Amino acid sequence: MGQVWRGPELARTIEMIEAELDQAWAGLLAERGVAAGSAEETRLGWLVVDNPAEHDWRVVDAAIDRLPCTDCGSGLTRGPQTCHRCTYHHGVRFAGREVDRPDVPPGNERAIRVACAVARNRDRYSPRARVGYELVLPDLVAGMLPTTRQAQAGKALVNKLTPEECDEVATSADVERLTRDR
Repeated sequence: MGQVWRGPELARTIEMIEAELDQAWAGLLAERGVAAGSAEETRLGWLVVDNPAEHDWRVVDAAIDRLPCTDCGSGLTRGPQTCHRCTYHHGVRFAGREVDRPDVPPGNERAIRVACAVARNRDRYSPRARVGYELVLPDLVAGMLPTTRQAQAGKALVNKLTPEECDEVATSADVERLTRDR
């Protein structure tokens, strides 16, 4: 994607998630006997995004990554906020199935799904939403899930940052340091 990430831990996490997306897509192609790069792959991609509840969210995101927006010409969901098709399909991605992995708290997969969508689609979210979700994503992938109280406390700290500070912080410690006296 060519994105410069908030820090090396987030970069590694996104790289791992994108590898999972590619693996999930390759699995669907193999299951359906579809060749990568074919017109049939494109048709399958549209079938997936038109029926997201029938697929794991990783398959849905992988399909979205491979499709063009027929309205704005960008990659699907990557177009401007004013592109109704991109905005619609960005919302559709949240209908994909989210099955929690073994030995993680219930809701962990949903949290990963949302944080991943924010991190991979930064232009669709506010600076505060980006910093909050991007900083927690590596911990979510590691199997953690903040309690409601922890999430609210983290959000309260992030809300004390200026938009410029949001784009500068690389760690939760940075957030705590900048907001300590506010």
